[in-house]
Amino acid sequence: MRLVKRTARGAALASILCAALLSGCVSKLLTTPPPNTYELTGPTELPQAQNHTTAQLLVPAPTALKILDSQRVAVSRGSLVAYYPNAQYADTLPRVIQARVIETFEKAKQAKAVGRPGEGLSIDYQLLTDIRSFNFNVGANSRTAVVEISARIMNDRNGRVVAFKVFRAEVPVAEDTAPAAVAGLNAALDQVLVELVSWSLGKI
Repeated sequence: MRLVKRTARGAALASILCAALLSGCVSKLLTTPPPNTYELTGPTELPQAQNHTTAQLLVPAPTALKILDSQRVAVSRGSLVAYYPNAQYADTLPRVIQARVIETFEKAKQAKAVGRPGEGLSIDYQLLTDIRSFNFNVGANSRTAVVEISARIMNDRNGRVVAFKVFRAEVPVAEDTAPAAVAGLNAALDQVLVELVSWSLGKI
């Protein structure tokens, strides 16, 4: 009988402790503010494109290493790559860049049609991209936003790659803060997108 009472008391105490811990976790979730969300806007102005094409272009989401395939803002300090704790993009980085590539083509107004997989286009070419770098690099005497994207244009009719190029831009950043880092990355991405779209239109 005594054993039963002790077991019951132990179970009651465990329940109270679990409830207290759960209450603390819920309270923390309710009081912790969500991360600040930053948008990558893409270029607002494009140089006058010289190459008009009647081809229809498919733009899949870029590939990327796991550390870049997320919503978080990466910062490199020497050999250490980490994230700003309270900052994120509006979607995973590959999906954001995919959207900005398509928007840049649309602003250029030199391709017959550009779209994502599943949108029913009669595809002539695919633009296959890989995000090699999308980091804010912090060194002893410098702070730089670095964007590097490789691109392949593949003929969708026969699977042959007709062109390949790597695009890279570096923009100095004044402060080691999430807003400054994202602004620098956005400026570097704008440069890459303008060059990427201009080059692609000349190859298809």
